[in-house]
Amino acid sequence: MANYDLAGELSGFDMEGFQSGGDTEVWKRLGAHVTTVYDHDTGERIPGVRFSVWAPNAQRVLVAGDFNYWAGDDMVKLPGTGVWSRFIEQRGTGTMYKFKVLGADGVWREKADPMAQFAETDGKSGSIVWDSHYTWGDDQWMTDRATWQPHAAPLSIYEVHLGGWRHGKSYREVADELIEYVNWQGYTHVEFMPLAEHPFAPSWGYQVTGFFSPTSRYGTPDDLRYLIDRMHQAGIGVIMDWVPGHFATDEWSLHRFDGTALYEHDDPRQGFHPDWGTYIFNYGRNEVKSFLVSNALYWCQEFHIDGLRVDAVASMLYRDYSRKAGEWVPNIYGGNENLEAIDFLRYVTSHLYQRCPGVMMIAEESTSFGGVTKRVDEGGLGFGFKWNMGWMNDNLRYLELDPIYRQWHHNMVTFAMVYQYSENFILPISHDEVVHGKGSMINKIPQDDWRKFATLRAFYAFQWSFPGKQLVFMGCEFGQRSEFNEQNSLEWWVSDLWGHHGLQYQFHVMGELYKSRPALWKLDQDPAGFRWINADDAAANIFAWLRTDGEGHWVAVVTNYSATPHERYRIGLPEAGQWTEILNTNKAEFDGNGDYINGERAAEPIPANGYNYSAEIMVPPLATVWFEYAG
Repeated sequence: MANYDLAGELSGFDMEGFQSGGDTEVWKRLGAHVTTVYDHDTGERIPGVRFSVWAPNAQRVLVAGDFNYWAGDDMVKLPGTGVWSRFIEQRGTGTMYKFKVLGADGVWREKADPMAQFAETDGKSGSIVWDSHYTWGDDQWMTDRATWQPHAAPLSIYEVHLGGWRHGKSYREVADELIEYVNWQGYTHVEFMPLAEHPFAPSWGYQVTGFFSPTSRYGTPDDLRYLIDRMHQAGIGVIMDWVPGHFATDEWSLHRFDGTALYEHDDPRQGFHPDWGTYIFNYGRNEVKSFLVSNALYWCQEFHIDGLRVDAVASMLYRDYSRKAGEWVPNIYGGNENLEAIDFLRYVTSHLYQRCPGVMMIAEESTSFGGVTKRVDEGGLGFGFKWNMGWMNDNLRYLELDPIYRQWHHNMVTFAMVYQYSENFILPISHDEVVHGKGSMINKIPQDDWRKFATLRAFYAFQWSFPGKQLVFMGCEFGQRSEFNEQNSLEWWVSDLWGHHGLQYQFHVMGELYKSRPALWKLDQDPAGFRWINADDAAANIFAWLRTDGEGHWVAVVTNYSATPHERYRIGLPEAGQWTEILNTNKAEFDGNGDYINGERAAEPIPANGYNYSAEIMVPPLATVWFEYAG
């Protein structure tokens, strides 16, 4: 019988960083690792797998798998660490396993590995050993990313639920189609809804059980690496939704892992989320911070993810989030801020920027919490961007009105500029806007199909030229009529029909124009990049403004949200000379009626809207037009 360290040569020294909260690569120590150990009798290295798990209050822990008929082998507790470890000979990638934990309460529990890098799904809870040997081919992308400045760059994001984009396709099978489509549409990035393992498909990945496990619904971890690698080689960035705000309640997951509230708070007023029926992490515990910060770094390092969109940040920031009086516990100062969560968010954003230059941290934060995108060393949370939920809500409420009533609600659209430069914003039309009875985008718009499609074309051109980076959920770009359903593919067949095809083609044209015009993105976060031409024409439902890159390039934008055309509408302009119409959403190629096309317009020395020059243009009904200064 071989003579080796049963703990697999893992020591208490290895776990000091985990215990202090400073180990941000804990996946390299805990979990299942294909390795070798030294045989003291023969002097040889014996191959196998070392299994390690944190369960400080457990009385006994076994590792069970297909290698011991699921009976379990006792693990060794490393003194002073709370970590149990066991080396199993002659095992490797593909080995199935679970932990059997005798808790502090005397109850045996079967648990999945919190650090598993591959796992079963579809009602099964086994963990799977995975040892990646994937060879990346995106060196140039990763080199360029390190010096990328996202705030002064074009950023247009296509949000995708992978299973619903092309239902039934794997990571590898979807790669060619997704890359071709995204490049044709002109997006710079794809944002995947959560790809970490989750047992309940209708949760869309937001109730996680395997934080380090890419979901096996679509293939292996290396299949996901292949998809991301291919996207990078095609010039497409990859953002992933990350969910550190809560975790699933499945008994085999993190909940009361060793018979105690280990990852969560014991007090349900702090540890249970009433909205989602999930458990809330204990951000004040060092080992939990190490687990979560390591998880963020894991996705960026091991899978080359370019950005993490952090879900439900507001629920993390406030102890009383969605709670009534008496249902929450004040912080040490008597306030409602979750100080431990705030500290954790600052830790993870600053650490990722340090370790992965060029990576974006994006907050889905729906309140007016100050400094979400302010630097940590200046007192902020350190996010690079924040979803502008106020802009989204106001604009959708405006669009849902019959055009004859919009004049009374003009400020819904203009109000966004009051706070535009308080944060670095992304303008989101996300999956949340087309689910749970809210209706699809096309069905939010009143009246007949001509008005519905015309309004959508006008709105998306409005969005793509408004200050802030851009995001749209899959299917919105061709006006899918049904609400999002994760069990079905998008209704691709409608994209060949009138209205749908024109909208989709406009996104293609708009995407290329957007990327090639620095005036539309270079100064998104700088007030110098935007000027109103006319913000007050409520009677006509018209909004007009200018975008500039500060280097002499200008784009003038006019949106008409009324069904009345204007054949002689004068707009003030900053420069004399020719202004070329580069986008008109009423063009026949977009399934508009083809009327009121401007072509070239000359800015004359006639003052208007506070400018020394102006041009008379035609503004189609329910349309947006873009003019570029040609000199």
